[in-house]
Amino acid sequence: MGKLTGIIRLKGTFDGLTFYKTADGYLVKTKSGVSKSRIMNDPAFVRTRENLSEFGLNAKSGKLLRQFISPLLHRAKDSKLSSRMLKVMNLIKNYDGSSARGKRIVRLGIDSLEGRLLLKGFDFNVHAPLSSVLHALYTVDLATGVITIANFCPLDQLGIPEGATHVSFGSAFVNLDFETGIFESSYSPTTILELDATISTLILTPEAVPSGTGTLLYLLLIEFFQEVNGVQYSLRNGAFNVLNVVEVG
Repeated sequence: MGKLTGIIRLKGTFDGLTFYKTADGYLVKTKSGVSKSRIMNDPAFVRTRENLSEFGLNAKSGKLLRQFISPLLHRAKDSKLSSRMLKVMNLIKNYDGSSARGKRIVRLGIDSLEGRLLLKGFDFNVHAPLSSVLHALYTVDLATGVITIANFCPLDQLGIPEGATHVSFGSAFVNLDFETGIFESSYSPTTILELDATISTLILTPEAVPSGTGTLLYLLLIEFFQEVNGVQYSLRNGAFNVLNVVEVG
């Protein structure tokens, strides 16, 4: 794959080369010489068909998760979230130890400790990872979904972006079946703090414990604001906001 650097910007296929635009600029690649019909029917491409089948299932799992946390997701995400999450889902499905190749699924892969660890710590906004923003210890109660940050000092324990005057904390407790799509979500009330040296203990308590037989996900949202004349405005449209999977049960 090549990248165009000249002043002429092409889109489409010309003389065996395909030109297209991405977030990284204008790229070019050679046109595939294998037809779709051959890929879907030729025994030589059986492994390719298996990979395509699992790819579709993994993409669906990632989409389910993004859909079911949308009340938080629209406040903290990056432009390449879909592809980053698909990569993680592809890795998780490898830990499905019971399904045949081509039929491995995230639902079974994430039942393993290794699968859960792959999703734990996932940042939905790669430009604001939790590890670089929150410099305080926190605990997660796996039974209730309560997230606690004890003796927290915003001024000393946050990576504060320029211009921010306030910060808010919220959490989500989700029970999601990656195979059936059945889910239930519960959210905590939002806690807003001024960015000063006041020390307090944050306790983020979901409204309820979600029911179901799926995977339990615990998420933490941190948002930065700038207050002007008593009104709080999201800082740079959420560019500095954090959304992280702090635990997977």
